[in-house]
Amino acid sequence: MKMTRQEKIFTKPINVLLLSLVCTILWGSAFPSIKIGYQLFGLATNDVSGKLVFAGLRFFIAGLLVILINSLQVKKLIMPEKTNIKGVLIVSFFQTILEYIFFYISMSHTTGVKGAIIDASGFFFVVILAHFFYKNDRFTLYKSTGCILGFLGIILVNIKGLSTADFSFNFLGDGFMLFAALFFAIGSLISKNVCVKAEATMVTGYQLGFGGFVLMILGLATGGTLKMITLPGILLLLYMAALSAISFTLWTILSKYNKISKIAVYNFLTPVFGTLLSSLFLGENLLTWYNLMALILVCLGIYIVNLVKKETVKN
Repeated sequence: MKMTRQEKIFTKPINVLLLSLVCTILWGSAFPSIKIGYQLFGLATNDVSGKLVFAGLRFFIAGLLVILINSLQVKKLIMPEKTNIKGVLIVSFFQTILEYIFFYISMSHTTGVKGAIIDASGFFFVVILAHFFYKNDRFTLYKSTGCILGFLGIILVNIKGLSTADFSFNFLGDGFMLFAALFFAIGSLISKNVCVKAEATMVTGYQLGFGGFVLMILGLATGGTLKMITLPGILLLLYMAALSAISFTLWTILSKYNKISKIAVYNFLTPVFGTLLSSLFLGENLLTWYNLMALILVCLGIYIVNLVKKETVKN
């Protein structure tokens, strides 16, 4: 079967690398952006409802941006077909609604350091589940080695903030972050299947928009509100919506045309970039030995996971 132009673009190795880097850098920038956003909108640490409103607005606007831009490109309103509506809603339920409900509740009961480390476990879930869902995406020695190296990198980049208390387990904090990572993995697999018969951009736009709307309603219904509305806050919110629109669209298309485990391994870079960008905005030293070693380990892990040419012959 002849490859489409889009498929050629999104399966070329150098493009996969560059576009995955764009996604993880954008997601990494969300770490300091969220923290700054809490300050600009007057959201307290334990204000889960307010944070859901904040997150809901971000994803709702992101969904609208994706739908608007793609509708302008094709000169008509993009809409899901009847056969795709169920799939889009299921993707939204797992990848936006459930993931971020558990994520924001977790972040109110655990530290940012533990959250970043546990959230990185999402890649393990993706690789394990992909083994059972796809015959050509089996769990291998390459992938297990890459997983371990990448995860060690995540621990290393956060080692400065670890304390004795961080080795205890808090269900509402640590347990809920594990659930968030699991829902991300499930959503990624479902999204790949839905996009077989649907346009990835359409799926991205409507799943983000619907999920954001639900999160916003849940936040408002439980008493959440944005305490302060300022121009800097609005501009930051628009930036976060834009980064979500771009990154989720690219990620969905990449996942559609490539092995899910091959793409998901790049997620190990997100908390690394998040730490580096947070340090940059906070004026801290970026060139520490653990930051550099973490980046090396994660990159080595990504390289090893992508050494699959010899394995694919057997699949």
